[in-house]
Amino acid sequence: MSIRLLETKLYVPRPRPGLVPRPRLGERLDRGIASKLTLVSAPAGFGKTTLLAEWLAGKERSAAWLSLDGGDNDPVSFWAHLIAGLRTVAPAVGTSALTLLQEPQPPPIEMVLTPLLNDLGAISDDVVLVLDDYHLIDSRGVHEAMAFLLDHVPPQLHLVIATRADPALPLARLRARSELVEVRAADLRFTPDEAASYLNDVMQLELTAEDVAALEGRTEGWVAALQLAALSMEGRDDVSGFIAGFAGDDRYVVDYLVEEVMEHQPEHVRVFLLQTSVLGRLSGPLCDAVTGQDGGKAMLEALDRWNLFLIPLDDRRQWYRYHHLFADVLHARLLDEQHDLLPDLHRRASQWYENEGEKAMAVDHALAAEDFDRAAGLVEIAMPVFRRDRREATLRGWLEKLPEELFHVRPVLSNGYAGALMSTGEVDGVEPLLRDAERLLDSDDGVVVDDEEFRRLPGSIAVHRAGQALMLGDAATTVAHARRALGLLHEDDDVARGAASALMGLASWASGDLEAAHAAYTDCTASMKRAGHISDVLGCAITLGDLRVVQGRLGEAMRTYEQALQLAAEQGASILRGTADMYVGMSAIHRERDDLQAATQVLLQSQELGEHRGLPQNPYRWRVAMARIREAEGDLAGAVALLDEAERRYVGDFSPNVRPVAALRARMWIAQGRVDEALRWAHERGLSAEDDLSYLREFEYITLARALPADEASPLLGRLLRAAEDGGRTGSVIEILVLLAVAHQERGDTSAALVVFERACALAEPEGYVRIIIDEGPPMAALLEAAAERGITPAYVRRLLTAFGATEDATTGTQALIEPLSERELDVLRLLETDLSGPDIARELVVSLNTVRTHTRNIYAKLGVNNRRSAVRRAQELDLSSRPRGR
Repeated sequence: MSIRLLETKLYVPRPRPGLVPRPRLGERLDRGIASKLTLVSAPAGFGKTTLLAEWLAGKERSAAWLSLDGGDNDPVSFWAHLIAGLRTVAPAVGTSALTLLQEPQPPPIEMVLTPLLNDLGAISDDVVLVLDDYHLIDSRGVHEAMAFLLDHVPPQLHLVIATRADPALPLARLRARSELVEVRAADLRFTPDEAASYLNDVMQLELTAEDVAALEGRTEGWVAALQLAALSMEGRDDVSGFIAGFAGDDRYVVDYLVEEVMEHQPEHVRVFLLQTSVLGRLSGPLCDAVTGQDGGKAMLEALDRWNLFLIPLDDRRQWYRYHHLFADVLHARLLDEQHDLLPDLHRRASQWYENEGEKAMAVDHALAAEDFDRAAGLVEIAMPVFRRDRREATLRGWLEKLPEELFHVRPVLSNGYAGALMSTGEVDGVEPLLRDAERLLDSDDGVVVDDEEFRRLPGSIAVHRAGQALMLGDAATTVAHARRALGLLHEDDDVARGAASALMGLASWASGDLEAAHAAYTDCTASMKRAGHISDVLGCAITLGDLRVVQGRLGEAMRTYEQALQLAAEQGASILRGTADMYVGMSAIHRERDDLQAATQVLLQSQELGEHRGLPQNPYRWRVAMARIREAEGDLAGAVALLDEAERRYVGDFSPNVRPVAALRARMWIAQGRVDEALRWAHERGLSAEDDLSYLREFEYITLARALPADEASPLLGRLLRAAEDGGRTGSVIEILVLLAVAHQERGDTSAALVVFERACALAEPEGYVRIIIDEGPPMAALLEAAAERGITPAYVRRLLTAFGATEDATTGTQALIEPLSERELDVLRLLETDLSGPDIARELVVSLNTVRTHTRNIYAKLGVNNRRSAVRRAQELDLSSRPRGR
């Protein structure tokens, strides 16, 4: 939208002279200043805009006014306009938010609003923000973001919404919390005294009290009806007769009164009104273009003077709009009287907007004219800019209105539609669009408007083919198309080449070929760096770091994050999107190396930057990282709560979800002794120990192995180990070896356990792994002591034993026991204080080893610990082991 048109959206209307004072409504609006939201909701013609303009004019406070239209259903447009409105009264706010909106890939809107809210919280003066005509917004995304704004709005900002229908916002919640002030149709209706004041004092009709009462009763105080009635009565001799014959519901009243008004206008005025009713906003030059006549500016000024339902939109009286009710009736009459003229009127408006560089309005009017060839050409020209600005929602809305046959002959448009569908996660309908585009590449039958986009078309189609294959789970085809794209794309098309490389990397990642994935993402990083897309470089760094972690190369992963932060700093872009994610990745490595203080510190640095400085996945990744820290601290309940929140905040993308939050939560349940819940999760996920394995579900199968008894888990772990070793996934190999060692230990085979454990230590020690070993609890403690006696990696084992002891101290609490132990659990607890192994305890109690494991996990959960030594110490603090049975 041009600056000129944007100004019309931000203009605060001035109250008209001669308004009827309505202090009762002003007092209610004043009360709204102490609430989060003031809602003025009533049908057309109830004077919502006039009331708010009058109220603001009488107050010494800063006010921003945004007049909404259908184009604001595009979230990027909506928030850009809203921020621009706020900046008219608070210039310091919104700089970061606008920067984020203008990025090639804007983040989730909550990340945009967070810095805006921070800016608003820092201003000293109160600001009133009016959103007029909110009923024109039907975008779910806008409504959800508005709800977020209301939940976090600082006290300095007072939001006022004027609408014909209640918005899809949490009104009930706001009402229950006394955070909502409402002005409804019943409030806006003129009282008898106000109607008398308007009709006699303002309109100077000199009606009797009986006539005023009759008219007020007939109109029920409806402001527009009273205004139309007053205009109709001007110059009449038999006013009482007119009032006596006045009847009907709102719709018929308005139709009748407009007819009365229209019939008293000269023909040239009537024609002007009808023909310009196709316009949402009116200016002199635009009206001249649409009507084919001169004098549009003078006519608008005259209509304004005549109070013919024309509302000025700027101080210079260059832009206006009709009262919505009046415009609706005018348009209805145009359809009845001059239906054949309608396409020409819209076509002329489209041409004018195109000449003015207003692509969006030009497209809208071309579509309204059903001039689909013209609309298609305009959309094709607009596509590169709208894709760059991430306005796919608007783009897709236009494309869906075009006839299907147009895509059969317009290759650029067809390919663009395919991309718009996939950008919103849809794959249905993509294939025929791509086929149409491919068919027309070497044909003279196609229609092309944008020659540059047509030149890029072969490579662009190949990129879309790769994306389509990835969405369908076909990794091999993804790689084939991405390679083909790289051969077709021009060397200087860095962004498209980077996209192709990333798709190759994603396909390799999903198939478990992590080294190939790393190489492809390294190429993508280089392309994006050449293009100057530093945020995309940071996004690539997250993937590169994740890959190295799975490969067991923690040092390289840490260097990847650190180098990305250094690059951002060198570019003067240390607050770019993606920087917050670097700290999240670093936190996970610090945590694995058992430096919980450093892990927490870098997570707090990420939090200070804010979610808006992260990629869309930052909110859930941050919570997962903090949950792992809580787990290491022994706060398993806190960890589960964070994982629940992480799952709610999960945002999917093309990257494979190889560490599902639900699987992490199942691991926490196992640590809490809630094995049955973990097994139920595995059943719901269709997991069993006999399944064929795949890398995409490797993490889930390892989780299943943790929930199974040792004799059932071992075969599964053996198959997982071979697959992870074949794929070079050393991080997984270490974890599987640790679990196999524990399984041997629990079966009483310490010698076999130490053989496997020594292999794990050889891989883990060089990279500084700690938590992956000591988090296994009591069985691992016994195994570490045995390893120390055998002289296995002595320095490393001593470090692990030291870390194990520190963990015990950190996780031992002093709270009273909330849920009592059962008699059998007390029996198990007493034996845990001895040197007996798990199998020995099972033989002592004449139960299965699995039963002992279940009792042990229940004991840990009830005591709030996660290992055997902590359980013993906690029991001694609570004097549990000395209590008689049955207590």
